[in-house]
Amino acid sequence: MTQMRVQDVWPLSPLQEGLLFHAVYDERGIDVYVEQLVLDLEGRLDPAVLRASWQALLDRHESLRAGFRQLAGVAQPVQVIARGVELPWREEDLSGLDADTARAESERLGIEERERRFDLAVPPLLKVLLVKVGPDVYRMMVTL
Repeated sequence: MTQMRVQDVWPLSPLQEGLLFHAVYDERGIDVYVEQLVLDLEGRLDPAVLRASWQALLDRHESLRAGFRQLAGVAQPVQVIARGVELPWREEDLSGLDADTARAESERLGIEERERRFDLAVPPLLKVLLVKVGPDVYRMMVTL
């Protein structure tokens, strides 16, 4: 595992304390606080440029690079803000399938992605799945 480069350490807000409590309470079930945004995109798309845009967003906003840790000698968990974090990005090409099959498979992939739990200590706590479902037709799933 790569060593995290720490930029800062912040306290948790009361809301974050509650969210963290519930997230670690049952680590075997689905984390009810994980959200997934699904966007249907049509037209010419350069996945490398889209990925670079997401990476730039992650680089710019510290809160997107937060992980949650219990540090030795500190009573409460804290947010550890990392630097140099790489965005988890995945691409799938289903454009060779018929439209209904591609859509159903993209939905299955999205569910699988949402159900894969985050390690709350390892930022970022977001990931992007870009699925090509047809010629110039994509589904982008952002899970956070």
